Amino acid sequence: MTSLNLRTRIVLFLIAAIVAAMGASGRGSAEGAGEGTNWLALANRLEYQTNDGSGLLIWDAQAWYGGDYNKLWIKTEGERRLEGGGGFEEAELQALYSRAIHPFWDFQVGVRQDFEPDPSRTFGVIGIQGLAPYWFEVAAAVFVSDDGDVSARIEGEYDILLTQRLIVQPRAVLNFAAQDVEKLDIGSGLTDATLGLRLRYEIKREFAPYIGVSWRHKVGKTADFARAAGDDVGTASFVVGVRMWF
Repeated sequence: MTSLNLRTRIVLFLIAAIVAAMGASGRGSAEGAGEGTNWLALANRLEYQTNDGSGLLIWDAQAWYGGDYNKLWIKTEGERRLEGGGGFEEAELQALYSRAIHPFWDFQVGVRQDFEPDPSRTFGVIGIQGLAPYWFEVAAAVFVSDDGDVSARIEGEYDILLTQRLIVQPRAVLNFAAQDVEKLDIGSGLTDATLGLRLRYEIKREFAPYIGVSWRHKVGKTADFARAAGDDVGTASFVVGVRMWF
């Protein structure tokens, strides 16, 4: 219990440090360039996945507060199983200081807390987020855990407008690990890949239900760990959900 309390204090301290740094830097930019503050909250994915007959509820949301150059970002994602008594499979929260380094790119640094899977872990985060050529939305980050484990994640998505309201969105996520983490059945190298395709209809710009498909596959040593534990290496899902922002 003591170590958990200490970890919680460390996370809260790092979040407070990020907020303080953002505030100090933001005041400097505002004084020099008249920077104002805004905010945005986006639930990019609130969805149900069939998951080969073992349904999951998925969330992927983020919010930011700040000006043109300096922002505080909060990101969260995870999944909860519906069968077998329910319970969270994954639950993650990030708090990041973000600094614009290019008209289309932000540099981000901060902290990430994984509440699930057990044991919970705390990470330092460093990454970039923005728009690649041809308007691909990209986020890439490196994570260093409190045990010294290093991992990375690359995410990309792209909106294809069929009409002004009907939009197809391909999406891909790749996860990497620099070393084996056997207690979590993670192998070094590319650990897993997720590919998805979603079709949404924007009833309003701020509210869009969607349907789609998602495919997730573990690879390399991570797949070997899954096979040894008798778990599925890959799953395919039908997806239904809603995307909204305000």
